[in-house]
Amino acid sequence: MVRRNDRRRAALVDAAIEVLAAQGARGLTFRAVDTEAAVPPGTASNYFANRDDLLTQAGARVYERLHPGEAALERQRTAPRDRDTYVQLMRELVDRVAGFRTGYLALLELRLEATRRPELRAVLTERVREDVAANVAHHESSGLPGDAMAVKLLILALNWLIVEQLTLPDVFTEEERDRLVTAAVERIVVPDGPDRG
Repeated sequence: MVRRNDRRRAALVDAAIEVLAAQGARGLTFRAVDTEAAVPPGTASNYFANRDDLLTQAGARVYERLHPGEAALERQRTAPRDRDTYVQLMRELVDRVAGFRTGYLALLELRLEATRRPELRAVLTERVREDVAANVAHHESSGLPGDAMAVKLLILALNWLIVEQLTLPDVFTEEERDRLVTAAVERIVVPDGPDRG
């Protein structure tokens, strides 16, 4: 029987994220999650149907925790609609994702594990597609310059910059990272360009 205490479940999923980041997908066991969450042995197995359930819920939880929040979204809605604002938004995005280091590393582990687990790959593929579509829709409704292709190119470019920052943080300084974000926006985002999909 799967338990329904939402607070306990969230704590266990957060613990799973920490285990994924520290030990990789192979280290993600119910026992390791129980230990990380400091709960009695057997607790995680009462909340998740199986290890795949735990893996997919960990991926979903990372996306929940990376959401910018209503205050940031409101600030975005009232900011000028120009490339300077776009640069600032992308810097905030990179900082927010890099600030949740274990979450992003857990996502990388989940992506690697998805190459071996078709069910997990299907779930992650759908989740990432939804995320890309939501980012494109948000951008198109925001009035910021650029088109859907620019959004997709920035997602790809900034994701790798984040990977670099989290895995080899001494490759680029913080100042270089900021300049790279600025250059990515300035070179990819063409004001009022045609939508290339």
